[in-house]
Amino acid sequence: MGPASWPQFYLRLALRALASPRVAVDLARLSWSFRARDWYRRAPFLPVPPRAYLRWRMYTVYGDEDAVPPVDDVVRFARWRRVVMGL
Repeated sequence: MGPASWPQFYLRLALRALASPRVAVDLARLSWSFRARDWYRRAPFLPVPPRAYLRWRMYTVYGDEDAVPPVDDVVRFARWRRVVMGL
């Protein structure tokens, strides 16, 4: 079962990244790939994905737009991108 909220999710991801430099690199690369185009032109000027895209991804993966993914799923996906796709 995943965390109950997005802040808890981000905290758990950060802790996983601190515990393993390889996971930290994988997560950083994954985060960068999900950033919004032209993020530097709109406040708050952070490279984060659009909310609508994130809701769509949660719906396609978990069947619920408001789902918070399990940390293990995100870490496995980040590792898969590196190993299989070479990213």
